[in-house]
Amino acid sequence: MSGGPVARVLVDSPLPQLDQLFDYVVPARLSAVVRAGQRVRVPLRSGGRIAQGWIVELAESSEYGGRLAELDDIVSEVPMLDDDVWRLARRLADRAAGTASDILRLAIPSRYVRAEKAWLADMTPPGPLPVEPPPIAGYDEGAVERGLRDGERMTLAALPQPVRLDSGAWVGAWAVTLADAAVRTLADDRSAILVVPDYRDQDQIEAALAERVDPSRLIRTDARQPGAERYRGLLRAGEPVARVIVGNRSAVYAPAHRLGLIGLWDDGDALQAEPLAPGVHARDAALVRQEQSGAALLFLGHTRSVDVQRLVEIGWVHAVPRARAVRPHVVITENQAAADERARAARIPSTAWTAAAEAVRIGPVLVQVSQPGYAPSLVCETCREPGSCTTCGGALASPTATGAPHCRLCGRSAADWHCANCDGTRLRGATVGSARTAEDLGRAFPAVRIVRSDGEHPVLTVDATPQLVVATRGAEPIAEGGYRAVLLLDGERMLLRESLRVAEDCLRWWSNAAALAAPAAPVFLVGVGGAIGTALATWRHDRWASAELAARRELRFPPAVRVATVRARREHLEHALTALDELGTAVDVLGPVPEDAGLERAIVRADYAAATRVAEILKAEQIRVATERRRPVAGQPVRKAPTLRVRFDDPEVS
Repeated sequence: MSGGPVARVLVDSPLPQLDQLFDYVVPARLSAVVRAGQRVRVPLRSGGRIAQGWIVELAESSEYGGRLAELDDIVSEVPMLDDDVWRLARRLADRAAGTASDILRLAIPSRYVRAEKAWLADMTPPGPLPVEPPPIAGYDEGAVERGLRDGERMTLAALPQPVRLDSGAWVGAWAVTLADAAVRTLADDRSAILVVPDYRDQDQIEAALAERVDPSRLIRTDARQPGAERYRGLLRAGEPVARVIVGNRSAVYAPAHRLGLIGLWDDGDALQAEPLAPGVHARDAALVRQEQSGAALLFLGHTRSVDVQRLVEIGWVHAVPRARAVRPHVVITENQAAADERARAARIPSTAWTAAAEAVRIGPVLVQVSQPGYAPSLVCETCREPGSCTTCGGALASPTATGAPHCRLCGRSAADWHCANCDGTRLRGATVGSARTAEDLGRAFPAVRIVRSDGEHPVLTVDATPQLVVATRGAEPIAEGGYRAVLLLDGERMLLRESLRVAEDCLRWWSNAAALAAPAAPVFLVGVGGAIGTALATWRHDRWASAELAARRELRFPPAVRVATVRARREHLEHALTALDELGTAVDVLGPVPEDAGLERAIVRADYAAATRVAEILKAEQIRVATERRRPVAGQPVRKAPTLRVRFDDPEVS
């Protein structure tokens, strides 16, 4: 036993063997200011290095029998690691076979001294709490309010139409629903965390909240903010004051005083998946945090993700029905040839072309396309072989009508390209992007304004004047009063993408675009029928999600099971897979298959009951591989330390 005050520290390191608490003696010079949650510097035994870490807890003594090192220094006296956030990070890291420090690196931004000093000097008291919040309209009377009060897990189908705020701004009805839930939570002096995919959604939810919440009670946090602004927002979130915190996927980790609500908009959006290790989806983080905190959890979307459908079917989340059915007027069109040559050039069937031509006389019309650019993919004009880069093999694209084609992977110009199959030297477009579609529509409607919105040319809102808006999926602007018609093009091409979730994604993209239409305005889905077309036309996304889940359950595809991707050299991979044999039929393995750099990859599928044990075994294997001794060979360079990489719920697989 070691006497004296002891700080238990999590070292900020991605090394799996350091993913534990280490005891350090608190020196007398720091004893008066040291507190749990502070960022500190600590010595490491290897090479006398100094690393940063977090004080997780303080103790009177240590059970370690040897001599403890001392804390080197305190980085900041302000505690940044909330106890609730620490428990969340620890649980999520264990669930994903990752390290808690990787989670905390996402949750807590780098320190900005000026922002911290300005926050410490700001003694402005928070504004008043909302009084008499309005009922949450559109659902069974009192159902959502009861769920918020009792800390339930709920999923809601959003009203598919735009609405006008008192300020005159137009937002999706979903933003008003989510804002009303947050206001009701705040009125009870509890905090709410609202997680949305990107800045467009944040702007809408903030506009809806601005009319209901005092500005001092609202915090925005996202990756687009300057670092100092984000850091100060996190400092404010940690105050003992109820607030509404709005942000992208990392906002789910924000500290919150008396957390009462976690709301997720559009959990199926790919932006809700965290690309950085250990790759925990915002939905999973929200589910764990709700379980730990007892706050209410609300999933809201125009569609229901298959993951949430599984939670509904096992009784973990309950669906709150709408008071009455509301759906857009969706028309499924065949891929017939249009009589008008201009319509054929724009890939629009006759019925949709006629309706769009009439609608654009009175207001804006939305045309959704699959890809940005002019010609997103090119083929040889002679043999139709896909054009590929002669340097790296990447696909070729043409950004403009007159510009030279370039590689989409390495960016090199392909001005001197020749076909490896037939030696042809001319390329032609195989697909049409937003720029080409806008050009074709501009020729067809010379007197109508053409607006293009995509990743390179984002447009957030358009007015109610006649105009044609060509937008890629997810980049559709909000129109005042809603669009007078919506055309969903390239549906067949979108469904050709190689992904387990391609149909789910397409249904969500189309539904989000359809929800921007004015009441009774026609929405044309071009060239797509079958079950997915019926789901959009009838607006019964829950039935489609249930059928999709049943199909995946038969094939043992996620989310019916949990999936982990394991990459390592063959000997390490075989050892890790052998260690999973103890779990029997609850686990099965696909592969291994070879990859680059001498690595192999295997996909481990596990029942949910066995997934925790799978994560424990794979984490132990990571530590074993990372700490195995390597003897240097004379005359040869020192080999890089071997690694075994594990990614649960890998989006490349699921």
